[in-house]
Amino acid sequence: MQMKSLALLLASTLFFAGCGETETTFKDEIVIKNEKEPLALIDTLGNTIGITKTTQGITFAGHEGKVVLLNFFATWCPPCKAEIPHLNALQATHGDALSIISVALEEKTVEELKSFMEYYTVNYTVTQGEPNYELAKEVGGVSTIPYMILYDKNGHYATHYVGAVPEEMIDADIKKALGI
Repeated sequence: MQMKSLALLLASTLFFAGCGETETTFKDEIVIKNEKEPLALIDTLGNTIGITKTTQGITFAGHEGKVVLLNFFATWCPPCKAEIPHLNALQATHGDALSIISVALEEKTVEELKSFMEYYTVNYTVTQGEPNYELAKEVGGVSTIPYMILYDKNGHYATHYVGAVPEEMIDADIKKALGI
């Protein structure tokens, strides 16, 4: 019985800790080196999401006035896969008021990511390519996934999460960021 308890404790710790070796040092702002040229993420549909630091906060081109949840993930990461239904539910609940932008931190083709999205019925934006790694560095060096950063509808930092997080906690923070 004691062995089962120990095994369950170890499995829970690994699941909720996330995939990675070291903890991320979070910077509460994205530092764009050249403010005239925004960092450009590319989603699986070929759309560009320009991320620019302003004196007011962060702008996510095409997502202005929305709460933005950046989700750093990889397709091979079990906790990242486990949170997809929760992220889908949050996107469905908050609709146009929320933009979930998943940032893939692995070398995958657009076709591979689209297949992954179809298999897991992902209903939010997924980006891929070299700019994803640059963004991960800009926010302090993402080294543990899943890793999420929440910005309010004005582009101000609200909070961040390391590892798997209960949907209810993220939902409460989204509501705060929306002013509900």
